[in-house]
Amino acid sequence: MLFLYPVKLYDSGISGVSMFLNQLTPPELTLSLFLFVLNVPIFLFGLKRQGLAFTVYSIFAVLVYSVASSQVSNFFPIDTVPESPFAGKDLLLCAIFGGVLSGIGSGMTIRFGGAIDGIDVLSVIFAKGLGLSLGSFVMIFDTILYVICGITINSWILPLYSIVTYFIGSKTVDFVVEGLDRSKCAMIVTTKANEIADALTENFQSNGTIINAIGGYSKEDKQIMYFIVNHFQINKLKNLVYEVDKHAFISLLDVSDIIKKK
Repeated sequence: MLFLYPVKLYDSGISGVSMFLNQLTPPELTLSLFLFVLNVPIFLFGLKRQGLAFTVYSIFAVLVYSVASSQVSNFFPIDTVPESPFAGKDLLLCAIFGGVLSGIGSGMTIRFGGAIDGIDVLSVIFAKGLGLSLGSFVMIFDTILYVICGITINSWILPLYSIVTYFIGSKTVDFVVEGLDRSKCAMIVTTKANEIADALTENFQSNGTIINAIGGYSKEDKQIMYFIVNHFQINKLKNLVYEVDKHAFISLLDVSDIIKKK
């Protein structure tokens, strides 16, 4: 709000639509009004699929966001001065820090079980039917939004800087939700699973799971060792595995979350 709104940059999703509509309509139709009016029906529309708790948390987050947006102008002259109170008219700084703050807000809301923007609900509902991933749906939505903004205002400078905001915001959301210490799932195909399991358990103080398997070409009996490590432990895992079995095959997959009942 303090970085994007004064210089007329656009956020991602429904927040970006709200900012755009706010620029085109009379002053009586405020940004906070658009944020609430556009987001709440979308969350209610997704109630059946997303659940009551998610919907309540999300509407509460949007309400707080809307009220905060309406109150910011009481402390900073963003409605009368066309520049950020912190970054002035520097569009790059506004795009970067606006994206970071937007991503932190969205990421924290997601961590607590809700969403602050209706685009998340729309992507869950419509992306699969369109054959798209959730990220691709949001990207296409934002691309269409920015193109419409560029055509309407007859300038591509602000929409292009808004793409920077979107990119930084999405990366910030990933960081807030998943953290720096991102986990990896190692799928180790080997004939010496027990020895590898002992080595990994001893060095990482963590257990894995051994799955019996058959080689697709050789038809030989093999095992698959399923083991979770963090991003910084990957090289150590590779070295330990190849010390035991130099013919082992290792596949690494991203793990978005680890859930273990205590």
